[in-house]
Amino acid sequence: MNRFPRGLRPSTIAERRQFYLKEFDTASVDRWIGKRKKQLKFAMIPGRHTGLVVESHSRDKDNVVIVDDYENARDLQAYALEYLPESMYYDRNRYVDVRDCAKCGDYPDRCQRCYNRTGQQLAFDLDPENVDCPFHGHIGEKMQRGTGLSFCMYEFNVVKRQTSKLQEELCSQFDLVSVVYSGRGFHVVVDDEPAYSLTRKQRTEMAKRLSRRYAIDEWVTEGGSRLLRLPHSLNGLVSRKCVIIKDAKDLRGFDPRYSREVVPDFARSA
Repeated sequence: MNRFPRGLRPSTIAERRQFYLKEFDTASVDRWIGKRKKQLKFAMIPGRHTGLVVESHSRDKDNVVIVDDYENARDLQAYALEYLPESMYYDRNRYVDVRDCAKCGDYPDRCQRCYNRTGQQLAFDLDPENVDCPFHGHIGEKMQRGTGLSFCMYEFNVVKRQTSKLQEELCSQFDLVSVVYSGRGFHVVVDDEPAYSLTRKQRTEMAKRLSRRYAIDEWVTEGGSRLLRLPHSLNGLVSRKCVIIKDAKDLRGFDPRYSREVVPDFARSA
């Protein structure tokens, strides 16, 4: 059984419904999408880690459900209310028109050579379970115990400090560097145009170099994993909102147990 800091725990199906019905901030999601509507696709995973899934979509419990037919965030909300997913994501690939993807199906190995793909957002995924912990061991030991997604506040605070340092380092090379709290750890994303054009080899070299100092998942930076958690969505594994952290001072004082901007209403009232 995975263990998390106090207050962080899987959301029930009813709580997911409450969140996406009353708290999912469609206006903020629309602003985040901006002019990229045709370039972005989204995805949901109904219940892979929690095992909780609505009965009508039980066959999709472990699957990645692609969303490429939408007009705005209200449509994404409708999908979320139908599936009540454990997690919602966006695809870091940038497309000419996501509707063309349906012509060949969603085959990741084809995307690299497809005319419809015009680049990929550069991203770094820092997860607390990747930290070597004096209390809980390293990731290999956690996996052997069947607690590979568990983390404690020691591990969380290590990746929080690393996130701040990584952002500072990347800002010396890029202009558009953002930090997102994913519900467990952090994503550092780069939206400079040259970053979208980096080759797989360049991304791999960058991932290997930075992984010596930061607890990043290399395969995310390399491009092997295209999905990142959708800002303003719910991380149903830990009952926390995924939010963009705008200022360095906000990151320094951030605590997922108590920071009001990430605790959903159902968790505050529990």
